[in-house]
Amino acid sequence: MGEVTRRSLLAGAAALGGTAAAVAAPGTASAGQAAAPPAAPAAPPAAPAAPAAGRPPGQGLVTVGPEDPRYPSLTRRGTNARFTGKPARVHVVNTTEQVVTAVQQAVRDGRRIAVRSGGHCFENFVDDPSVGVLIDTSPMRAIRYDAARRAFAVEPGALLGEVYRALFLGWGVSIPAGATAEVGVGGHVLGGGYGTLSRRYGLSVDHLYAVEVVVVDRSGTARSVVATRDPEDPHHDLWWAHTGGGGGNFGIVTCYWFRDPAAKGDDPAQLLPKAPGTVLSSYAVWDWKNLDERAFTRLLRNHGSWYEHNSAPDSPYAGLFSVLMVNARGSGDILLTGQLDAATPGAERLMQAYVDAVGRGVGARPVSGHEETPWLQAVASVQETAPAAFKSKAGYLRNRFTDEQIGAAYTYLAGGAGGAGKEASAGGALWLVSYGGQVNAVAPDATAVPQRDSILKAIYLTSWEAGEAGAPRLAWVRDLYRAVYADSGGVPVPGEVSDGAFVNYPDVDLADPALNTSGVPWHTLYYKGNYPRLQRVKARWDPRDEFRHALSIRPSR
Repeated sequence: MGEVTRRSLLAGAAALGGTAAAVAAPGTASAGQAAAPPAAPAAPPAAPAAPAAGRPPGQGLVTVGPEDPRYPSLTRRGTNARFTGKPARVHVVNTTEQVVTAVQQAVRDGRRIAVRSGGHCFENFVDDPSVGVLIDTSPMRAIRYDAARRAFAVEPGALLGEVYRALFLGWGVSIPAGATAEVGVGGHVLGGGYGTLSRRYGLSVDHLYAVEVVVVDRSGTARSVVATRDPEDPHHDLWWAHTGGGGGNFGIVTCYWFRDPAAKGDDPAQLLPKAPGTVLSSYAVWDWKNLDERAFTRLLRNHGSWYEHNSAPDSPYAGLFSVLMVNARGSGDILLTGQLDAATPGAERLMQAYVDAVGRGVGARPVSGHEETPWLQAVASVQETAPAAFKSKAGYLRNRFTDEQIGAAYTYLAGGAGGAGKEASAGGALWLVSYGGQVNAVAPDATAVPQRDSILKAIYLTSWEAGEAGAPRLAWVRDLYRAVYADSGGVPVPGEVSDGAFVNYPDVDLADPALNTSGVPWHTLYYKGNYPRLQRVKARWDPRDEFRHALSIRPSR
């Protein structure tokens, strides 16, 4: 049996750093998504990180310039090694007041602002050459229960693993968010936030009660504003924009408050979803040498069809999270991982039935297994990884890929086409990540996330080591993407099968008319019908367009 390469897992973990996903965009902090589950029964994980203790008392605003020995550590800690910024200064902030001060100085000096917490940016939004001031919120990591708001306050620099640990050990609860423990909360929430618990409990933003944001008014004055879920709140539109509007658009988030909208009373242990005690994790690995095109087609068809029939909010499988990692031939095997609350009635039976359904009729038998793991070991082990050069592209799936799309995927992943040919596919992969369930119980306009009837997310990945040529890999993943969406202009135009793209996996190619020939603009792929409302919020709260990047929301005029 071949191995999934470390680099492909790194790229994939970054891409899922929702689990996945992680966007460190100006005006927010990093935004990750689901992370990569283990390729096989893993070695015992490192000890979970200690809970964030909050900022040191009395720590003032720190300003670092290019001559400061701290400068490389602050400018090169982005996950995507393709980009390194050269801002005139970096502000390391500890409080909302310090963020206001840093923003005010940048506005006064006419410098473009970017923000970083976890550093999981897929594009160069933070590291663009035009960025003059980088605001680093990583010290803002406090996690506490706010009795006055009956909600849990989380600062943007807190890592997901720290959030899970603090909420679970303190109150036995969690938020449905990404499975990459080292992703910063900052921008992760702004794109919606999804992960291992999302099919059961929805998105992170479905539990967002309030948000504190540093904004800049028309006169150029920076200030902080708290916006809540309360429809009567005069700042309610700012809250709504932060429930999936993406990073780098409206201001800098300095605190989130989370509370389940259906929660009653003031017992904090009842105000967010209960976290599992243990999780049942499974894996199944198919070796490429045992798969021809027929077997490959059957495998992907089975997988997609299963999700078509098991993604309703009331499905007995609503608690199942999985990733089908289709690594390119030569980069690894095809790996199916799954995770389910071990307390689910018949958990082992359900998991085995799922694995059997995906493999039925394929012909090749996978190497498979399962194990139970305590919740914190499964999600909260923060292990920083070295930056990797990668490119990620994405699309939502309302239904399984068509057979034509599966055929296009086989052509590229089997190593026979794309870019410079077989070598270009090295480090490449297509990952299909579970979606739907409770996510689809929310109306498309209730939050800024409009994709509320999808069943899967498709993630297209490539990566390369330092010193390797990136151009052939970039050409390969772009060609794969265009081939899969050949019938809709090379991009996942909303329709019967596709439903646009995921803003926390930003892809500047969608705004390139040479790569997007659909006639559908990039903002429709991300926001669909919610975009005009987001533009109005932008015009009200960032009228000077201080918070911007290549795919930022344009203010309405």
